[in-house]
Amino acid sequence: MPLDQEESNGGEKEMSFLDHLEELRWHVIRSLIAVVIFTIVAFVLAPWIFQNIVFAPARVDFATFKWLCKLGDLIGHEALCVKEIPFKVQSRFMTGQFTMHIMASFIIGLVIAFPYVVWEIWRFIKPGLQVKERRYSRGAVAAVSILFFSGVLFGYFIIAPWMVYFLANYSISDMIVNEFDITSYVSTVVLLVLGSGLLFQLPVVIFFLSKMGIVTPQFLRKYRKHSVVVILIIAAIVTPPDPLSQIMITIPLYILFEISIVISAIVARQKAKDEAEELLREQSSAS
Repeated sequence: MPLDQEESNGGEKEMSFLDHLEELRWHVIRSLIAVVIFTIVAFVLAPWIFQNIVFAPARVDFATFKWLCKLGDLIGHEALCVKEIPFKVQSRFMTGQFTMHIMASFIIGLVIAFPYVVWEIWRFIKPGLQVKERRYSRGAVAAVSILFFSGVLFGYFIIAPWMVYFLANYSISDMIVNEFDITSYVSTVVLLVLGSGLLFQLPVVIFFLSKMGIVTPQFLRKYRKHSVVVILIIAAIVTPPDPLSQIMITIPLYILFEISIVISAIVARQKAKDEAEELLREQSSAS
């Protein structure tokens, strides 16, 4: 590699394809080790986690319901206080509790280890970036982590409790009693929370697509109306089939889409500025 090219890449030495594969393998191994460690911790602490985290949105003393009740007291509307969530959780399969124990532990381990996994991915990508690209991508790991945990918290404190409350109270006949299987309850809540965290990565995805020239702010503005349909479809896939949960995930996703348009416009302006500066340098060199 020429010296100037090596310096522009921050002094990184050129690596062969097999060297890159070996480097990627170790990044993946370290990421998996982190996930496994937190999964084991979650598995050991499962009784406390299930009682205070997984099943918490199904209780009337959950933080969201408490906040709503306080709001109801302030504005004089007692209807905001949730008095009862009428359903029971059962395990109808011999492996039901054990399967959900493992699944919930893995998802929780993945959520906790997420920033480290992103950091390992960033360490693998960073050497291949130019100095200017590294400067523009500074804080990427923090941004991805903040957006992810914002989505997780939104899914856990906003969508999950209202989804549980709506489905627990939904009834087409008084003869039907809601008794949910543990596999249905845990998988729905846990995957919903994880899905919310991943969906909140939309601005980061748009940023990198804009950097690669795949997406432009003009394109996003042109298909703004179409994006609403796409967001509704995504919300329907991620959330259970109830309109309340879909609306609650659709609203922040659309707001993030609008923020993504602004981010794409900033990236486009910066790219145009860099291209103009490069053209000026070429003209100066030619003269």
